[in-house]
Amino acid sequence: MGHSGTTLFLGGAGLYKARARFDRPSRLDRKMAASLDHDGIERNLSMAVALSVVVPVKDEAENIGPLAREIATAIADQGESEILFVDDGSSDGTAAALHALKADLPSLRVISHAHNVGQSRAIRTGVRAARGEIIVTLDGDGQNDPADIPKLLDELRRGEASLGLVSGVRAKRRDTTSRRLASRIGNGVRQWLLKDGAVDSGCGLKAFKREAFLALPYFDHLHRFLITMMIREGYKVHFVDVNHRPRLHGQSKYTNFHRMLVGIDDLLGVRWLQRRLRKQTEAKEL
Repeated sequence: MGHSGTTLFLGGAGLYKARARFDRPSRLDRKMAASLDHDGIERNLSMAVALSVVVPVKDEAENIGPLAREIATAIADQGESEILFVDDGSSDGTAAALHALKADLPSLRVISHAHNVGQSRAIRTGVRAARGEIIVTLDGDGQNDPADIPKLLDELRRGEASLGLVSGVRAKRRDTTSRRLASRIGNGVRQWLLKDGAVDSGCGLKAFKREAFLALPYFDHLHRFLITMMIREGYKVHFVDVNHRPRLHGQSKYTNFHRMLVGIDDLLGVRWLQRRLRKQTEAKEL
């Protein structure tokens, strides 16, 4: 099946290409150029890589050094790759620590948001700036194991052409009892309503095609519904068991109560999007 995407939201490499036909940018172009997602970010296609790993972080200064080195080791055999950390308005020295790491890790790129705008926006910023057509995401707290990255990539590459996403499933959660219980309840409600086959929608370790991600309509908290939205757009989704580790430093940015409040609103919105989609069709130029 062909995937023509959506024109409701702008995305893709075109956002980073210089204007070829017009000398004076439009008012919309000037507004976009000044926006958070485009300020100082360039997707240089002449420096394309095989793989881009995108890591959103917020106040993770103690975790990013070990995590970045683990990622570099895990993808060493994946061809030319890059690691993009997107600092989402940290106030604990995360940005400075990332900048210092660049001397030791030549493949590391650091993008910094001027203020905190949320995990989904940080992922989107990283994907848009990525030079690879294959993207891997994982959380910046160190609980996702970078050693699982090759497993997800193998599944994505040997899958059918319509496979857009491989999502990790944490086989053994290393969280508190209350968090595991809240997650189990949340996933049960989600599955009853959305029927997308996701048993662990909160796992941050995912591998997907960049073009598939950019075909999705964007909204805050999209990262929790990537599985649903990929299926909605006509892509297939596979699941792979992955490791999960205890957090060594810092604390979670979310509480169970916060997840419940935003989750209800998001679920209803995503269900609406599911019901508002017309049947997929193949598009070809004649």
